[in-house]
Amino acid sequence: MSGPLRWDAEGRQWPHRDSVRFVDAAGLRWLVLRMGQGPVVLLLHGTGASTHSWRDIAPALAVRATVIAVDLPGHAFTSGRLAGGPTLPRMAAGLRALLEKEGIEPVLIVAHSAGTAIALQMVRDGLRVPVVGFGASLTPFQGLAARLFPALAKVLFVNPLVPSIFARMARAPGEMKRFLVRATNSQIDAAGLRCYATLLGNSRHCRGALAMMANWDLASFAKGLGAIHVPVLLVHGERDNAIPLSSVREAQAKLPDAEVVVVDGLGHLAHEERPAEAVDLIVSFAIAHGILPTEKQAGD
Repeated sequence: MSGPLRWDAEGRQWPHRDSVRFVDAAGLRWLVLRMGQGPVVLLLHGTGASTHSWRDIAPALAVRATVIAVDLPGHAFTSGRLAGGPTLPRMAAGLRALLEKEGIEPVLIVAHSAGTAIALQMVRDGLRVPVVGFGASLTPFQGLAARLFPALAKVLFVNPLVPSIFARMARAPGEMKRFLVRATNSQIDAAGLRCYATLLGNSRHCRGALAMMANWDLASFAKGLGAIHVPVLLVHGERDNAIPLSSVREAQAKLPDAEVVVVDGLGHLAHEERPAEAVDLIVSFAIAHGILPTEKQAGD
């Protein structure tokens, strides 16, 4: 499929459809999921994903907070283009514009993979809130890969055939499960596989993900991590073969107030593999830093 994903077609069976609305801001039409009441927790997915990746975490957090999740620019059901392209600073600025238009003031950002870089860029730009990042992608690959991967993403992005070829491959029977295991070393449920098959079987979504990779400069971003003075929790799957633990440790060393938790037996999609454990880590961090009340305080 080469056209945009349609909310009234492909989105008909999307997780938490009844909690979704569309908002125009920064030249985009954003898909925004909202549920729960109380302090606002913002959820940001990673490259190639969508709000569906929070399908189990969002309702669990909504018991304690207002949960806001969005489809990032170029992804899933968010449409339009960012002026100047989807660089990391522009994506962060676009999100800030969306939050300001909606009057949303998060007390915590929970993100996955590249979404963690967006969260920390928003902090650098003035949004002073703590961040929890799962499988955080914050530093460039090391050595030769540092030069090859960004260049490869740019080459793939400018070739109009690549997203279509990848989308056709993703639609092959059983290929999505095999691809996710190869790419992330994670085993997720059938609902998640269906959503990823819909997304990655769409060439426009694939092009949006490639554009994001091609336009980012993580080397420059990583140099500024020392200026981020908010509590940060980096949760990393012990079996993650997409982001090396060494790069997460490198980011931790640069961040003034960061801790790393390694979870056994999980891959890059750890938050989707064991969402209850992910929620426990998020809530414990939030309570420890006075962001969310304890169950007793919430009941008073």
